[in-house]
Amino acid sequence: MTIRHRITLLVALMFVALSAIGGYAVYQTRGSAAEVRKVTEGVVPSALASADLVSQVKDVQLATMTLVYAPDGDVVAQAQDELKKKRIALQQALAVQARDAASHAQKGLVSQAGDSLGNYFSAIAETAKMKADGKNELAQAYLFANVAQYRDEMEGIVETLRVEKNREKDEAITALNATLATTTTAIAVVTGIAIILLTAIGALLYRQITRPLSRMQAMMSEIASSQDFTRRVPVGRLDEIGHSIVAFNGMIEKIQESSAQLKQKTADIQAMLQNMQQGILTVIDGAVIHAEYSAYLEDIFETKDIAGRGLMDLVFADTDLGADALSQVDAAAHACLGEDCINFAFNQHLLVGEISKRMPDGRVKILDLSWSAITDENDTIVRLMLCVRDVTELRKLAAEASEQRRRLDMIGEILAVSEEKFHHFIESSAGFVSENERIIRKHSEADHAAIAELFRNMHTIKGNARTYNLQHLTDVVHETEQSYHELRQPDADRSWDQEHLMQELTRVREAIESYAKINEQSLGRKGKTQHNDAGDAGRYVMVEKEQIQRTLNLLDKTDARDLHELQTMRDTLRRNLRALGSESIRDALSGVLGSLPSLASELGKPAPSVHIDDNGYRLRGQAGSTLNNVFMHLLRNSMDHGIESAEARSAQGKTPAGSISIEVGVDCGALQITLSDDGRGLALGRIRGIATERGWIGSEETRDDEAIAEFIFRPGFSTAETVTAVSGRGVGMDAVRDFLTRENGSIQLRFTDDRKGAAFRQFQMIVSVPDSVAVDTLGIEARNEHGELPIHAMTC
Repeated sequence: MTIRHRITLLVALMFVALSAIGGYAVYQTRGSAAEVRKVTEGVVPSALASADLVSQVKDVQLATMTLVYAPDGDVVAQAQDELKKKRIALQQALAVQARDAASHAQKGLVSQAGDSLGNYFSAIAETAKMKADGKNELAQAYLFANVAQYRDEMEGIVETLRVEKNREKDEAITALNATLATTTTAIAVVTGIAIILLTAIGALLYRQITRPLSRMQAMMSEIASSQDFTRRVPVGRLDEIGHSIVAFNGMIEKIQESSAQLKQKTADIQAMLQNMQQGILTVIDGAVIHAEYSAYLEDIFETKDIAGRGLMDLVFADTDLGADALSQVDAAAHACLGEDCINFAFNQHLLVGEISKRMPDGRVKILDLSWSAITDENDTIVRLMLCVRDVTELRKLAAEASEQRRRLDMIGEILAVSEEKFHHFIESSAGFVSENERIIRKHSEADHAAIAELFRNMHTIKGNARTYNLQHLTDVVHETEQSYHELRQPDADRSWDQEHLMQELTRVREAIESYAKINEQSLGRKGKTQHNDAGDAGRYVMVEKEQIQRTLNLLDKTDARDLHELQTMRDTLRRNLRALGSESIRDALSGVLGSLPSLASELGKPAPSVHIDDNGYRLRGQAGSTLNNVFMHLLRNSMDHGIESAEARSAQGKTPAGSISIEVGVDCGALQITLSDDGRGLALGRIRGIATERGWIGSEETRDDEAIAEFIFRPGFSTAETVTAVSGRGVGMDAVRDFLTRENGSIQLRFTDDRKGAAFRQFQMIVSVPDSVAVDTLGIEARNEHGELPIHAMTC
């Protein structure tokens, strides 16, 4: 039986005189019940909903951090979907709060919460765009700055709304208590007037209404003040008060669940920050570290003493930065904090991006530093955010991969060169290095001739390395060559430093030995001197089986009774035997000739055609190596200085690609190799001008073209307008003459036109070496009627 039924039964049993008293009691009881429903079904649910808003804002915060620190696109998409749902839920919750707002203050807070919600999600959207554009670090900075600002604003409004709702709840409960007290007093007064008649009714009402309500009110107050949401109000019966108590207990249970969820979400956010595999700290005024930083920072710097320490002490102490760089970082950090954000743009280049830091146990860590500025609403820098990554292993792996790639590239370069030519190159290069070492040790101070000799030798090594496309060696040799070039300058700042010069030479030697080691150990291509019997290297030659068979056939076919046939056979055998172990001019120069297309491409010219007429002569011994060094310079000069560009040639009616001719013959006891091209000729006008500028001849002095041409053989002479990797350093023809002189040879220039005094004249370069290196494979029958080979050689 409900309370209403019981009171109605009592009133029906009362005398008519007490009907008014009973009606009043019923009226007061209904008012009290209405107040109870208002509290339990209106005010308290609204307060609960406002508390749930705080939890929903935390949900948005968690989803936003998941979005910013998402490792892949799938997680980003999930986080964005979750944020859309959370926004809708928050908007719906605010709509409920707007509907249940009981005062202008509550309505104003709901309106502010709606505006703040829009700003909050706009900032989140901007952060998501930065993340989508790959600007992870900027998105993180934006999260800790702008997004956090709007989040704090939203949380403040929601928290204020919750407090306002709780205040309304407390006022409603207080009003309810006042109403109940009034009802109790009224009943007590009526009871006092009709003590006899209403004693039973008062006792019944007290037992049925007042005591349960008082108990419920007391427990409600205790739960509200203690915030112990695990407690419940006991339900004694299922009347109106009992149903209200059940509803109140259900609300308390929801509050308990929401509090647990809020606590768990807060713990999740903290766990994410603490377990993030990246060191993040912020620098505040005074260039000190803020107390809040990611836990991983302690693993990077291997210390827990981080908060409150100076930036320079924690991050930059014991690093590879010099005093100047450290002072720049310190000054830049102080110049940014508390200033306009434009200062960060101006000083960011001074904030280094990578350091090598020595740890207490001697280990060195390579740390990647990423800087961002955190600003307030006025674009004033309030903090500098520094993201620190330990990239030690990454750099180590990158270095190993780079070394492996370099080694593979070197193997490819070596394999592109024939085994014999590669060995000759290694031997000649080692000889030049040894010669330079002897020169450096011999001179304790700068000597012009010594420096010129050093430069010529190194330039030749570089030219040969470029010829065989040994790029790594070319780069190393170029640096040493550049050092020698600086020493040659009249106003050189560098002084003669034997130790430094030896260190540079050691780098070149190590690079050469590295190639030789790869050639021997990785490719198994050992040189002649590396066989078991090095002394036998020059005792044997390789002979093709077909050549042996041809010789045997010649012997079988020769009539021993015919003296003329025997003499012819003897001459043929002599030529064949002399040709053993020799090589053709084309084979000897194959490396240089093979490099012409790449050289032409580097100069922006078409590859030239090369015509070689060896007239049956071959080379023996080491002559091929000497000629390779000589023609490396000559052919490069021909390509760079002689042969014009395709446009210039076409304008003169020539083919776009140039033509180079090499002719071989023997005259005056020497093997003569003549080189010519169809280019513009020797720049006599330019040579004459340079000689005048340098004081070699007077401005009014007259010399013939041959004397002017002789200046090209002077050390340091060049007609190039600019210095390039190909030419312009003033070395070439002097090196050629030096090489040939060492081998008892010579080089001469001969004009082939009659345009005396012209700015450009056609010419030939005639290289002469002792005829002992030549092998005649044609014989007398190939000579002309005068017994000479058809070559236009100079007169002895």
